[in-house]
Amino acid sequence: MTAVPASVEILTEPSLTLGLLAWLLAGAALGCCSGLVPGLHANNFALLLAGFAPSIPGRPLFVGCAMLAAGVVHTFVNAVPAMALGVPDAEMAITALPGHRLVLEGRGYEAIRLSALGSLLAVLAAVPLAVPVTRGVTAAYPTIQAHLSLVLAMVVVALIASERTWRTRLGGLVSFALAATLGVLTLDLATDAPLEAGGMLAPLFAGLFGAPVLIDAIRGGGVPPQRDESIAMSRPLVGGTAISGALAGAVVGYVPGISAAIAAVAVLVVVPGRSGDRGYIVATSGVDTANTIFALFALVAIGQPRTGVMVAFDTVNAPLELPVLVAGIVLAGCVGFVLVIVVGDAYLDLVGRADYWKISVAVLALLCCLSYLFTGFIGVGVFAVATAIGLVPIRVGARRVHLMGVLIGPLIVGA
Repeated sequence: MTAVPASVEILTEPSLTLGLLAWLLAGAALGCCSGLVPGLHANNFALLLAGFAPSIPGRPLFVGCAMLAAGVVHTFVNAVPAMALGVPDAEMAITALPGHRLVLEGRGYEAIRLSALGSLLAVLAAVPLAVPVTRGVTAAYPTIQAHLSLVLAMVVVALIASERTWRTRLGGLVSFALAATLGVLTLDLATDAPLEAGGMLAPLFAGLFGAPVLIDAIRGGGVPPQRDESIAMSRPLVGGTAISGALAGAVVGYVPGISAAIAAVAVLVVVPGRSGDRGYIVATSGVDTANTIFALFALVAIGQPRTGVMVAFDTVNAPLELPVLVAGIVLAGCVGFVLVIVVGDAYLDLVGRADYWKISVAVLALLCCLSYLFTGFIGVGVFAVATAIGLVPIRVGARRVHLMGVLIGPLIVGA
């Protein structure tokens, strides 16, 4: 007797369809909660899921869909605390992150909508692009792997050269060298921690990218009143930037060490027009979310999970029913789009009414606690060192993307 594919079975059985929807919504709710936790990196969250997912009673396909939905919604919602927390004083706006600069201008509602649009449009664009792009990247993958150190070195040179002044180029080089050294020395350290979920990624990323902006924000004036939510960026430019971000998501999914921020810098080079901070938000969000679809196709094509979410998905032995899984990702993207706008506006308003220095100190303490939970006391020390290194590009006015040397450096050394 011929087995009935799961996708056909779900389409013909209303009860199974409702069950799948329930799992997807549950995963989306979980991803929303995790995305609002400052400093909870997507990979750490995914590996936490991997720890308890095998014990969840349910059809493996449904559990897998819920995990993908959680990962997708996390990439939507994590933009909210990134914009609302760590806002520096207005006098430091020139060195602030793009989202923070818009918040300081009273355009936080617009920034949230730009992020939501970038993520949603990238997901929708990634679906038809996934098959041809995956074929092309898969064909080039052996060559990339064989020359990975050269590819990554070229990326580093291009990022440093893209800085506008010799001071910031030197600052970018120093930032990269310090982060790379830290990565080489700490990424493979053995830890004795309460939670086994991703090793040193939590303290490294929290220290390099989270704590420095929070330290500056302690002296800042907090989130000013936000005004108009209209988008001051043309529709064609938003769409073009999001589609470019979707394509860049494939590169992030296949090439180790390339982050959404690095890909976003490349996207803004090829996208016509001066999109500035708004374009960066759209591109980064698009890369981050579209990466989920390309990582799924990469799992099918090369049999290797390329992201933390895919590692977690792989642990439940869910069947690779692409029609069901892709439909679930798209639905989760639509839910994430609504959630990030509704929750994001309320989040900005709530933070704007609070004592900002107290929030900054509390989040710093939370990052320290997360570092301990994931890596023990040694992780707290790594977090402190990473924080000191993370302050370097901010002080010299260079892009913080150079700090991705924490991953690129060990890959170049080990390639």
